[in-house]
Amino acid sequence: MSLSQLDRRLRDQMELFLGNLSGLPKPSRRFVREALYGITTRKSVRLSEIARSLHESIALIKTENRLSRQAARKGLDEILHNFVLSRSAPRIGKNTLLIVDPSDLAKKYGEKMEHIARVRDGSGGGYANGYWLCQVIAVECGGQEITPLVNHLWSQAAPGHLSENKEVLSCIDKVAAHAGENGIYVIDRGGDRLSIMRELLLQERRFLIRLVGNRHLIHRGEAVLAEELAATCPQKYIDHVIKQRPDGTERRVEFRYGMRRVFLPAFPERELRLVVLHGFGEKPLMILTTEPLSDSRKSLWWAIEAYLTRWRIEDTLRFAKQSYALEDVRVLGYQSLKNMMALALVAMSFAMLWLGQRDKLAVLVRHALKAGKRLFGIPDFRYYALADGMAEILSKRTKEPFAKMVTLTNLGQMDILEIFDG
Repeated sequence: MSLSQLDRRLRDQMELFLGNLSGLPKPSRRFVREALYGITTRKSVRLSEIARSLHESIALIKTENRLSRQAARKGLDEILHNFVLSRSAPRIGKNTLLIVDPSDLAKKYGEKMEHIARVRDGSGGGYANGYWLCQVIAVECGGQEITPLVNHLWSQAAPGHLSENKEVLSCIDKVAAHAGENGIYVIDRGGDRLSIMRELLLQERRFLIRLVGNRHLIHRGEAVLAEELAATCPQKYIDHVIKQRPDGTERRVEFRYGMRRVFLPAFPERELRLVVLHGFGEKPLMILTTEPLSDSRKSLWWAIEAYLTRWRIEDTLRFAKQSYALEDVRVLGYQSLKNMMALALVAMSFAMLWLGQRDKLAVLVRHALKAGKRLFGIPDFRYYALADGMAEILSKRTKEPFAKMVTLTNLGQMDILEIFDG
């Protein structure tokens, strides 16, 4: 299959993917389509890069100005989140893990950006100017297929901001509005704040949350620090795993684990489980969950594997930042920033959900992976290679990508099948 054929088929798939995007006027739908194409082609959320990918027969600054006006559309981020979640919801089953990951978007030299604030720079260390992000992705316990759900940006300096906890809970509410009672929310450090756990319990959300040691729990009628419970928890089971060192060598690690039945002081009527794992780090790993685990090896190991899945997919949580250069975003307006993060989510969903998980597009995906020209082959986390391959294919175009494309509503059934089956 030639690059020009691959280019056409990728553009066809973008049209099909966005086919049911509603709630936007025609200029905004055009902008979303062009943004998806530009982000995928240039691997960047910079409007200047998206404009270059379109090869319009007008001055580049005019294309960029048009895109900039559309990027500032109020409410676009909510429409795009609902679009992605409606596409993704069928993949969220009863026990699907919903990984909630608050992080940051550092903008060291972004003094003029609207509502910029101080954030903890997770990559550079210390504090920097920037914004906060919260990603939510879905994955099965021990599974490989990732489904992006939320990519929400906020600033504590923005009017109407209430708290970080409210922002994180709003992301969970977005998912729950589409997933209903399905899914188990998995949150790392910071998720054990009482305001977050209280709201999750009030809304009857299922969760796995990593505890720090200074949280009080009720055990056998007494309030006890979580770290004291962990220290005295019977280590009923022992398992061994092989851990690979950075230099490629391996070492055998012993895991010892057990469980306590506990309550939160604020919810003495709701029994929870505290799973304690020794061997993961210097201190015991403590996981508080709503799941009614039995005191069996299989049941407890499921909870441990479910939580460790969050660590196993760490590359996914970095995928958007690295593959689409999120920290290089250059728009100044706060609404535009929120919209560009939502557009990056659309690009992730196209790569990871639409292309990456559709059997009929397997041939197209293989060609895209091959076009990525990875020096050491296709890595286990193939989405990086897929993003590289699509950029390689689409970047060869020197004419307007959508100038002669037909509207999908005018395609017949056989035409659509031909696009899928190729």
